[in-house]
Amino acid sequence: MSEKLVIRGGRKLAGTISVDGAKNSAVALIPAAILAESEVVLEGLPEISDVFTLYNIIGELGGNVQFDKNKAIIDPSHLTAMPLPNGNVKKLRASYYLMGAMLGRFKKAVVGLPGGCYLGPRPIDQHIKGFEALGAKVTNEQGAIYLRADELRGARIYLDVVSVGATINIMLAAVRAKGKTVIENAAKEPEIIDVATLLNNMGANIKGVGTDTIRIQGVEHLHGCHHTIIPDRIEAGTYMVLAAACSSEQGIRIENIIPDHIEGIHAKLSEMGVPMQLEDDAVVVGGAVDYKKVDIKTYAYPGFPTDLQQPLTALLTQAEGNSVVTDTIYPSRFKHIAELGRMGGQFKLEGRSAVVLGKTDLQGAKVTATDLRAGAALVIAGLLANGTTEIFGVEHIERGYSKIIEKLTSIGAEIAKVSEEETFVS
Repeated sequence: MSEKLVIRGGRKLAGTISVDGAKNSAVALIPAAILAESEVVLEGLPEISDVFTLYNIIGELGGNVQFDKNKAIIDPSHLTAMPLPNGNVKKLRASYYLMGAMLGRFKKAVVGLPGGCYLGPRPIDQHIKGFEALGAKVTNEQGAIYLRADELRGARIYLDVVSVGATINIMLAAVRAKGKTVIENAAKEPEIIDVATLLNNMGANIKGVGTDTIRIQGVEHLHGCHHTIIPDRIEAGTYMVLAAACSSEQGIRIENIIPDHIEGIHAKLSEMGVPMQLEDDAVVVGGAVDYKKVDIKTYAYPGFPTDLQQPLTALLTQAEGNSVVTDTIYPSRFKHIAELGRMGGQFKLEGRSAVVLGKTDLQGAKVTATDLRAGAALVIAGLLANGTTEIFGVEHIERGYSKIIEKLTSIGAEIAKVSEEETFVS
């Protein structure tokens, strides 16, 4: 049965929200565990559908996953190189990490082309270029990628575009290759450092993560280990925007953050006039009396994250004057604009930019989340709006925000998940 979120907006919120482990780390750490020859324990994983789908895929491959809330014990010792052309693998965008992990472990893989949120083309040509440089033959047959290699040998690989996915995938394939691999123009995101930390704890030899040149000396064997995932900087940023939009005078405290990872959103909210107090592993965000307009341009880390462009757009409808949002990463990532328009937001789309005309009063409406972060934008808009908002496409939101209803209810939001036929039940 399809479900929707129903939100009664206009309330001031206060309390504490704790951030979960990083979704974009989790979807790479779980495939990385395939490379070990003994048990890997991962702590702090988010309870989201993408994570559970990966557990199922490891089970299909003959691995054993025991999980309880945020902890998973993955035993990959009996894994087989089973082809994965269809099924669970199609459900998530990050299934491509199985290519690098399976290739690194078995020297072969068959992985169906990934699904997940549609944000326009996200080509995997840089991933394939890396695999081929390491000695793999790559073909696309009936919508699945076939990878085969007699052996993998280290290589120097220059990425034509900075890509988180390609950087991690090449790392996964190269850690057990013969000789040295150098990835140039590598992405620098914290999630890449997290994956490299896990691999090094498993016995890999990776240096230079967090810079644009990563050096990997191949090793023959990797063993199990214990690893705790980093907090989700996008979830933290989303709740910071939500707090800026709806916080009462006491403010909303967001815990389990790494301050360095949220610098981009912290800077923009400060520019808007939002009061914030940063601590070692938390931030307290208050509501502003008046929001100043700001312009945003998304860039690769450490620039402003594309994943926070949509949530912040919802708040910018409340700013005095016109703000310009430019997405240099995914220029077509503006599907939320039409939905926010149904709620009274006013916008002009100009190429890869959206002009947000402020200030406008938002009204509750029936809207649809077309992707994960668009869903986050609509939740924020629903909390800001007068009246009741119904958000369809809940499954997109639940792909990336663990226990979002419980978290928001705990700070005073009126939000519930009901079947599409039902009305709000308080």
